[in-house]
Amino acid sequence: MSDTDQNAVNRAEVFTRPNEELLAEWAIDTSVDPYSLPLEKLDPGHPDLFEDGRQLPYFERLRAEDPVHYTEVSQFGPYWSVTRFDDIMAVDTNHQTFSSDFRRGGISLGGMEQPEGADEYDLPMFIQEDQPKHDEQRKVVAPAFTPTKIAALESLIRQRAGDILDNLPRNEEFNWVREVSVELTGQMLATLFDVPQEDRHKLIHWSDAVQNLSNPEFYNTIEEGFADLWKCYEYFAAVWQERLAQNEPGTDLISMLVHGESTRNMPPNEYLGNILLLIVGGNDTTRNSISGGVLALNQFADEYQKLRENPSLINSMVPEIIRWQSPVAHMARTALKDSELGGKQIKAGERVVMWYLSGNRDQSAIDKADQFIIDRDNPRKHLSFGFGIHRCVGNRLGEMQLRVLWEEIMKRFDHIEVTGEPVMLKSSFINGIRELPVTIRA
Repeated sequence: MSDTDQNAVNRAEVFTRPNEELLAEWAIDTSVDPYSLPLEKLDPGHPDLFEDGRQLPYFERLRAEDPVHYTEVSQFGPYWSVTRFDDIMAVDTNHQTFSSDFRRGGISLGGMEQPEGADEYDLPMFIQEDQPKHDEQRKVVAPAFTPTKIAALESLIRQRAGDILDNLPRNEEFNWVREVSVELTGQMLATLFDVPQEDRHKLIHWSDAVQNLSNPEFYNTIEEGFADLWKCYEYFAAVWQERLAQNEPGTDLISMLVHGESTRNMPPNEYLGNILLLIVGGNDTTRNSISGGVLALNQFADEYQKLRENPSLINSMVPEIIRWQSPVAHMARTALKDSELGGKQIKAGERVVMWYLSGNRDQSAIDKADQFIIDRDNPRKHLSFGFGIHRCVGNRLGEMQLRVLWEEIMKRFDHIEVTGEPVMLKSSFINGIRELPVTIRA
């Protein structure tokens, strides 16, 4: 059997086996102290660690003892972990050596080298393309995120944030993620796509679907999850036809894709892939930073008091929240040629994982990196948006939503108290918070 045939067999097994079986097969005891394990046995990318909030000590050890670390056996196959700030920068800014191409495995752990020909599981998107296609497609949507376009959205975001906050319950526990984080980002997504606001819940559903394809709480099999994602295609195929029929091109993201020279002839799976990229990029990262900020301020009470005394610190607090939360825990690449990193020899074809979450805790690059400090001298020194050609195209919009929301929060509430344990996403890619129980005291 050829490597391509075997790859197809493995893909079929992963996508069609019950998720409960797959998770049980690779389940680990997350309570084990990572310092008690042989170094070569460390698998920092295991999703169970992130779901249980046990991942940080793994990265702490790797930064200290083996900052470019090889995991030979994992549910994702073998991979290199890059855990220090400077080494991550070296990989992220070297797209000539380290590829994002989905055909070679893409940008996340679990990505597989693709056999020839696309199927319903292959969803190309520009973040998973190399040059020149990456830049050609990114340039199509980039005009939506210019400083002028973002500034024009501020009053709308402020109005929406105020409405959301004014309708929150008082003296009663509720899920901040669902009532605030998801609501604000969902409304913005609907605006960027220029679809009805009542459809924003569909966008959030498909965003959640992407992150929970292997979660048995959502789907019995990954195959079932992909069938749900193709409903997203059906929805946006209709939007595509509507925008195509307009006399004048619109300024929304779908209109840009419809009329973009490098995107107007995309096949269905590529259109779906880019739609999902824009949904996840516009929702997951910002919403988890919104939730992560509330959690961080509760964990660091002195910083919350500092904010109450001086709300102007919101400007420096926003990038600190994004560093601290690190909403995208990692990005992966595939080596195109033999190379050396941190004294280790990486061979062509091997998978390399940049742990943004770890680099953002690197004490050698960021002073007191294990502390949440809202008035840092250089709060923008973090890895959460990536670097190089793949740097987050909507980073300034995400920052503005956080800033405006916190400005409106501080006008209204002296304290948002976390009154229950957060429920974390079972993912080592998106460092997500599914539930954050809070209470606002009247």
